[in-house]
Amino acid sequence: MLSYLAGVLHFNLFTYITVRAGAAFCFAFFLALWFFPRFIVWAKRQGATQPILSFAPSAHKDKQNTPTMGGVIFVSSALIASLLSADLTNSLVWIGLLTLFMFATIGMIDDLNKIFRRKNDEGLSAKRKFIFQLLASTIVCVLLLLEAKFSTRLYLPFLKEPISDPGWYMAFFWILVIVSASNAVNLTDGLDGLAVVPTIFAVSTLAVFMYLSGHAILSASLLLPKLIGVGEVVIIASALLGGLLGFLWYNANPAEVFMGDSGSLSIGAFVAYSAILSKNEILLLLICFIFVVETISVILQVGSYKLRRRRVFLMAPLHHHFELKRWAENKIIVRFWIIALLSNVLALITIKIR
Repeated sequence: MLSYLAGVLHFNLFTYITVRAGAAFCFAFFLALWFFPRFIVWAKRQGATQPILSFAPSAHKDKQNTPTMGGVIFVSSALIASLLSADLTNSLVWIGLLTLFMFATIGMIDDLNKIFRRKNDEGLSAKRKFIFQLLASTIVCVLLLLEAKFSTRLYLPFLKEPISDPGWYMAFFWILVIVSASNAVNLTDGLDGLAVVPTIFAVSTLAVFMYLSGHAILSASLLLPKLIGVGEVVIIASALLGGLLGFLWYNANPAEVFMGDSGSLSIGAFVAYSAILSKNEILLLLICFIFVVETISVILQVGSYKLRRRRVFLMAPLHHHFELKRWAENKIIVRFWIIALLSNVLALITIKIR
């Protein structure tokens, strides 16, 4: 809408991505702040609360009456704010919005199954969830190739030139990135605010990369890949940041609402989408360091138990290990936030090392 008004009214202020990104952030933040108290009251009345796994640490039992599916609210806030602020003639914007919507829908189906069956492990089966994620990721990647004609060149951190151009085969790598990131955030979402703040750092970092790559002068100056139209997706990223901060207002320990799979799957997928657009698929390992470590802890735990009948950690994902070592929940959360911040600062430093 703001982009349309800029053309109709010849109001040049709204032609700037930074201005519309700021507007999208504010729209989403205040929408989230308005919706969440009402959603929390409604969810408690409807019994839409978080079932707790039977083998979860004992401290989690006190959280079983906390409303879940908060992801629906902050994703909806981000979608509305983006529609109001972004240039809707840009195909990358529509694909980004579709990414958020599809993965939020998959997560919502999973959340609703858990709520109705009153068991945390009674949502979508791992196989069905993976199939849905695979299908949604394939749609995103096919649209990137066919509709947006997006570059398939692969870049490595610190190098100014691409190392290869796999063409259509790049879609398989993109699908892997989206599904992996989506599940990684989902695994990390186990403590109040644990997943949301590292996501805020990751989205902020990738928004910087997208803005720079989408800017003809800055991308040339910094030796970043020049990617036409990518800068407009910064507006979706800003809207999502606003929605996430609104969610954090109510998710900070002790949480009044959880994001559920509707939140974790969608933000993980959008982080991956932003990495693809900014040509940071490999650097994503550093940007999402906390999510990577949490995922590796699960892989090591499952693999070790199947092969040796021994556990590497007291419990996986890793944050549960520290819970069982009697670390206070706030200490685990804040320390993970600090590590996430440091990893994103290092990722931003790579802009100048090319």
